[in-house]
Order: sequence, then C-alpha cells, then structure tokens
Amino acid sequence: MTTTKARPEQESAQVEVRNPADGTVVGSVPNETAEAVAAKVTALRAAQPEWEAIGPKGREVWLRKFQNWLFDNAEHLADVLQSETGKPRADASLEAPMAADLIDYYGKNAAKFLADDSPKAHGPLGLMKRLTTVFRPYPVVGVITPWNFPLAMPALDVIPALAAGAAVLLKPSEVTPLSAAEFVRGWSEIGAPPVLAIATGLGATGAAVVDNVDYVQFTGSTRTGKAIAKACAERLVPYSLELGGKDPAIVLADADLDRAANGIAYGGLFNAGQVCISVERVYVEAPVYDEFVEKLTKQVSSLRQGQDDRSFKYDVGALATPGQRDIVQRHVDEAIAAGARATTGGKATGVGTFFEPTVLVDVNHSMSCISEETFGPTLPVMKVADEAEAIRLANDSEYGLSATVWTGDKDRGERVARQLDAGAVNINDFASNLFNFALPMGGWKDSGVGARWGGASGIRKYCRQQAITSPRIPTQQREILWFPYKKSNVRMGLGMLRLASAKGLRNKLGLGGGK
Repeated sequence: MTTTKARPEQESAQVEVRNPADGTVVGSVPNETAEAVAAKVTALRAAQPEWEAIGPKGREVWLRKFQNWLFDNAEHLADVLQSETGKPRADASLEAPMAADLIDYYGKNAAKFLADDSPKAHGPLGLMKRLTTVFRPYPVVGVITPWNFPLAMPALDVIPALAAGAAVLLKPSEVTPLSAAEFVRGWSEIGAPPVLAIATGLGATGAAVVDNVDYVQFTGSTRTGKAIAKACAERLVPYSLELGGKDPAIVLADADLDRAANGIAYGGLFNAGQVCISVERVYVEAPVYDEFVEKLTKQVSSLRQGQDDRSFKYDVGALATPGQRDIVQRHVDEAIAAGARATTGGKATGVGTFFEPTVLVDVNHSMSCISEETFGPTLPVMKVADEAEAIRLANDSEYGLSATVWTGDKDRGERVARQLDAGAVNINDFASNLFNFALPMGGWKDSGVGARWGGASGIRKYCRQQAITSPRIPTQQREILWFPYKKSNVRMGLGMLRLASAKGLRNKLGLGGGK
C-alpha cells in the first residue's frame, strides 16, 4: 500500500487519535491556533454575565439536564473512552456516572456555598456597618486536563466552575480529546447557554488558553504545571494545579493482609496504574513482609489483561502512549539491573502498549521505580523494620498527593496518617476521599497548588471575593476621623478602638501597667 505524505500545514491542521491497544486511528480533532482560542474566550466572556445572572438555582436547571444527558449517553461515552484509551469496560464505565454524581453534589449545595456571607464585626466601629462578602465568578475559567481520565477529568473541574457561574474553556490532552469533545457536544445538545467550549490541539493551544482566560485549572505533570504557574504569574492570573504523585502505601503488621493485598493491587493497577493517586510504593513491616508479598503476587498475577469490548472481560488495559510504556519498562529494567526482582510481570506484552501487571521486590530508594513517578502497572514493595521507618521512607519523596495506611488498629492508622506529608490519606482503603466531594483533593510539595472540591471551597475557588459595607444607622455629613482633623475627634476615635481591643482594664483606659 502506498501513502502520500501530508504537507506540513496539513500535518498541523489536525491531531490524529489512535487506540493504544491496537494502534488503529479512531478519530481526529483540529489543532487550534492561538487566534482561534482567543476568539473562543471572547465569545465565552460575552455569554458569561447572563449565566452568572440566573443564579445557582437557574444554573442547576441546566446542570440537571446535562446530568440526564450523561446518564442517557453513558454507554456511548464508555465506547468513546475505550476507543481512545484502551481501557477495560469497567474502568471506562465509571467516568460518566462520577460526573453525574458531582452534578448532584453541587446542584444540591451550590446555592448554599455561594450565598453571601455576613461576618460579625469584631469591634464597636464595625457594628455601625453591615458587612457582606460576595462570591463573584471569574468570567472565563480555563480547564486543562490530562489523558488518563478523558471524561472524568474535565467533569471534575468544569462542573463546579459552571456551577459557580463562570464560563469554561476546556483544553483536553491531544492524546485523548474525543471524550472531552463528546462532553462539550452534550452541553450544546441539551440547548444550554453557550458558556462551555472546547479548544483542541497541541501544546501551543494549551499555552493560548493560559494566555487568555481569567483562571487556570490544570491537571498534569509537575514540569508543565510549573511552566503554567510562571505564565499565570506574569499575568497575575490565579491558578490551581494538581500535579504528579508517587503515593506510598504502608502495611503494618496488624493489618488484614488479604484486604491490604487486594486494595493495594487495585490501587496500583486500576486504569493500568495511570492514576495520579496510584499506589506506586509499598512499605511493609518485616514480620508480615513475606506473607504480604505472596498474597499480592497471587492477586496481581491473576489479573486479566487485554483489549476489552463491552463484555467486562479484562481487568487491566493498555497504557495511553508508547512513550508511557517505555517509561514503565525503563523503571522495571533499571530496578532489576540494580538487584530488584519481579515476582510477576516485568515486561511489555508486545501487543500495542500493554505492559504486564508487575510486582517488584528487593527495591530501595536509589531506584527510579521508587523515586520517579511511573504512572504504570507496577508495584514496588520494600521491607521496613517498623512503623517509624515506614513513615520516614513514605515522606522521602518530592511528591505528596495521597497515601494509604493498612492496619487493624483505627487509632494507630490515624496517628500514622497525621505524620504523612500528603494531601489525603485513606486508612484501609484506596481513593475513598475521591468520592467524597466534601473533602479537598489536592497535593503537597511538588504534587500541586490548591485543591479541587472540599465542599464550599471547591466552588468558591472559581470566584472572586468581594467585600461590601453598608450603613446600619443613619449617616452624617462627616465621619469622626474625616477631614479636617480635630484633636478631640482623633482622641475619641482612637480611644474607642483601644477600649474595644485592649486587654485589661488599665490598658483599656490608657492608664498603663494593666494586666
């Protein structure tokens, strides 16, 4: 078969999308220019005031219609997800319902979370004013998402931003843009106001989003996140970043080892390990190390891997790109060359981008499989002497996204959790915080800045706080401290301030030496 090579302008006009499980082309999207992005932001900014004006309850009406669309189209959306990611059907089926659940949460709570706040005055001067904090949305929020959850990731940030009253420009990964395009198509299909748009393309498209919007929400690599932070700083534009992770699991000697092995296998290999909060390091107390490794190896080696259809036949799918597969292979090869051993797995299958689910033992912190983010189906396991060593090693990382602790003692688990440098810690479970939107989802250290969700904080982050004061009592022509200054007025005003704020009667009266 002969092929005609495309001209450079043709190559740059479209981005081709392939299924990583078999390499087939499944679609393409425009590689949009900076000018096209700027035009979309202008249109969104024009539509946003009306969207803000209808209020939380008015916006809920449209979000509920969109929720229905997500439920009605869940099977189709799972098909699209599988086509561009190579996910198993079970993994692909989770994303639309999670988006719908988030709509329910903010639909129920947005009005309460965005209601004006009326703080109490802290002194007598403030009592004469009515104090109000108003939450006003940023006009246009830019949401830039990665390739590992092409539908859920957009939903997690687009939904609260829309609920806040902002317009949103979504920039999905060029690796998996098709699901995001369907997401935005659904918003248009229900006839919703034109406050959600998509910009597809390569890195220059994403940079144009950062250059034009009023707030940036980014999920992705630490390196790209730092570049976005610098660009936002130049424009004095606020941002929130969820970045890389190298999440530790601590298995204590009193843990239910069967649950720990099952939970850690799922936590490390769900979505082929391509999850920012994947378990990527496991520290096991010495008395139960051998037994735990045996149970974990048995569980991992039993997992079914392959290209799934709608049959829920497989547990572990493909990696998103050949480059990601190569990173996983490098980490495994370097570990084995340095003395580690794979108890199961350890290599690419030779089909598409599949990599065998892998357990590594005899690892240490000098190895890349422990120090670098892998983002693949590997579980390095390390023996530790005790709880203290486990905590020390778990904290020995530039990342701090989340962690898990496995123990039969709830109090011990919470004590360990409070010593870990991570934005979230789940005891005897994996990712349970992820499904509780009242909790914040954010990273420490190089894992990010800010958080998504967290109850009211998850929607207020997309708002500017505006302070308003208004008189409680009839006003006079001139306040006591206005021009022209008078000694008696100044002393009276300062005296009232001292009386309200000083501690001890002598200090309140200005006599000195008070206690």
